[in-house]
Amino acid sequence: MNRRLPLLAMLALAGCTPPDRPPPAGAGVVAPPAWRTTLSATAAIDARWWEGFGDPELTRLVTAALANNPDIAIAAARVAEARAQEGVARAARFPTLDVGVGLTEQRALNALGRASTGTSLQPVFQSSYEVDLFGRISNQIAAARLSGDAAAAAADTTRLSVAAATASGYVTLRGLDARIATVRATIASRGEALRIARSRAQAGYTSQLELRQAEAEYAGVTQTLPQLELLARRQEDALALLTATPPRLIARGLVLDRLVPPPVPAGLPSDLLRRRPDIAQAEAALAATDASLAAARAQFLPALRLTGSTGEVLSSALPNPVGIWSIGASILAPLFRGGQLRGNLDAAAARRDQAAFAYQRTVLIAFREVEDALAGVDRLAAQSRALETQRTATAEALRHATNRYRAGYSPYLEQLDAQRALFSVELSLEQVRADRLNALVALYQAMGGGWGAVP
Repeated sequence: MNRRLPLLAMLALAGCTPPDRPPPAGAGVVAPPAWRTTLSATAAIDARWWEGFGDPELTRLVTAALANNPDIAIAAARVAEARAQEGVARAARFPTLDVGVGLTEQRALNALGRASTGTSLQPVFQSSYEVDLFGRISNQIAAARLSGDAAAAAADTTRLSVAAATASGYVTLRGLDARIATVRATIASRGEALRIARSRAQAGYTSQLELRQAEAEYAGVTQTLPQLELLARRQEDALALLTATPPRLIARGLVLDRLVPPPVPAGLPSDLLRRRPDIAQAEAALAATDASLAAARAQFLPALRLTGSTGEVLSSALPNPVGIWSIGASILAPLFRGGQLRGNLDAAAARRDQAAFAYQRTVLIAFREVEDALAGVDRLAAQSRALETQRTATAEALRHATNRYRAGYSPYLEQLDAQRALFSVELSLEQVRADRLNALVALYQAMGGGWGAVP
């Protein structure tokens, strides 16, 4: 028999392998040369960027969330699972070794018609090994490793999301606290105005109309307090959930206007591809599907398996144990599977295409999130400056309206209008201050939160 025939058969079958499937042409992404919103940005992103707000309570809260949040623990367990699956895939590189023991007891008749009883014991060691001729096992190992890398990047994405949600939640809480303080101060002011209006009405110096207007204004301001306190309570409960604790009172640090806005981080759109863990996750997932596709193509090729066994036969019918052994090799090539291999290949190609478009979507979303955050920081800063100017002018208008009313030159309605305008502006200013700080939190998260700088 010609020993080259098996090799020639393997080469012939290798030529029947389906062609490689290229990635979809429409899944590419080209980074823009610069951001649409241009801000003065020179600071590098620190991995502990939340410390830039200068509030120790905020830092403690984020640290507690990163240490205790259940979503982070779940993500870490997924990483451990993926690494274990990688170990399972790597085990295919090594031979298997099994041990077995066979025990037989029998009674039989010999040629002379005499009965005989015998016992035999046969311990056997068996080993098998598949030679990775066409890279199927290597590609399966690569796919498992890359899936583990994707899981690790997903865990980093979860950590970044939890840190950003905690920082944003704390800023929102301090914004609500500022608005509650404004409402309480306004309630006290309106209460004093109502007391004066009642005294003037009782003395006959003012009409019942002005008294009822003062009562309505006091009640209108008072009704906003329970709503803001409810929002603050819900925000505390949300922060407690992020830190994996039951609902509780959240300790406060700096007031809203004492929080330090961190500097705008620097970076070009092209840098974003290396700075966000979710993009790294999508990239690793795409590479894993490529490796799985290559392994599916290798299923069409022959497999070379080596086997061997050794053992002994111990029998009461034998004077001494007898050693046994065997060594063999087999080449198994698929001829007909009813379309199974073709279906697996098509499914692997479809999963690779899905991963390619998922990567494209992730990158485009990243560009959008940075642009939105940059625009938010820029426009909210402009709005804050305008509100500061409006607040100064409205406070002056209220002062003049109050003086004119007390001097009898204008009706009480002018003073009410000025009070309402100032109250509205102060609430809007505190809301915009919180929104601007939250826009900076969103910007740090959108730009990766210093993930690329983490060793």
